Amino acid sequence: MRINERIRLSPVRLVDDEGNQVGVVPVEEALRLAKEKGLDLVEVAANSRPIVCKIMDYGRFRYEQEKKAREAKKQQHSVEIKEVKYRPNINIHDFETKTKQARKFLDQGKHVKVTIMFRMREMRRPENGFELLQRVADELEDVAKVDRMPTQLEGRDLTMVMRPQKKS
Repeated sequence: MRINERIRLSPVRLVDDEGNQVGVVPVEEALRLAKEKGLDLVEVAANSRPIVCKIMDYGRFRYEQEKKAREAKKQQHSVEIKEVKYRPNINIHDFETKTKQARKFLDQGKHVKVTIMFRMREMRRPENGFELLQRVADELEDVAKVDRMPTQLEGRDLTMVMRPQKKS
């Protein structure tokens, strides 16, 4: 936004500090009116012709804009994603431990990214990874919904994203 002397295009459509239309006036007169009231001349619509300028307290205006932005940021909800990594030939006990950890994350309301990591010869049998992902989904179906199930390998990994179910 341009303010005061930075506004060079003349004439301007002027709106006073109470929101009333003053009309189309030269930029010098608009600046004079703003100075008389002890306020700033602020360009509010630069793309229209003539440009629209408003007489206001620019410092207060900026403060209120920043306050609104801070309030909007507080209202923003960020999703935390936790990752649990499995191997295709995982032992039963290790599977249960990792699945219990994923359940804990889901109970806390976090999304869980389940990753199956393949190495060397394990790449020959990707169906083992798909079966393992299905086992994890079945095991956690009471607390989670599958957001995204993989259709193919992404490099050496298979990933599935789960989100907590709504409690009713």
